[in-house]
Amino acid sequence: MTKQKIVPHLRFDKEAVEAAEFYTSIFTDSKITQSKKQKCMKAKNISISINASSDKVYLFASNPKNLPKWASGLGKGIKKVNSSWIINSPMGKIQIRFAEINKYGILDHDVTLESGEKFHNPMRVIPNDKGSEVIFTLFRQPGMSEKKFLEDERMIRKDLRTLKRLMEAKK
Repeated sequence: MTKQKIVPHLRFDKEAVEAAEFYTSIFTDSKITQSKKQKCMKAKNISISINASSDKVYLFASNPKNLPKWASGLGKGIKKVNSSWIINSPMGKIQIRFAEINKYGILDHDVTLESGEKFHNPMRVIPNDKGSEVIFTLFRQPGMSEKKFLEDERMIRKDLRTLKRLMEAKK
């Protein structure tokens, strides 16, 4: 009798290692040949409702020259260098690259530290009746403490409140 080769593909949300070890324990001459653990960072969607049209908010927020007016947590002073923008931040000079101007309200931007470390920041402006909703997704980076994650969240909430105040004052 020929031995049949079994090649299972197991997917688990939790306890995958334990399940694979169990299966290899019940079949003789079995082994784990490959294991991939998908990692998702903890994420928090931070949003604010603004009593101004999504077009108006997007037009203002998508202009990098306006960043120092509402995103003080990012830094002060901004200048364009080639296709990027440079900001003096508490972390040193950081480079910011924005998504191209678009009709979908996408304000995604990549922040690159002087060390070369890069962070992608998804951000959207969407219609909310006659106003708008601004949504920023904050990712907890590997090795980031819960305290630092909460500090970043507070800073982003403060910046979004400033954006709200500026947009609602510009009637």
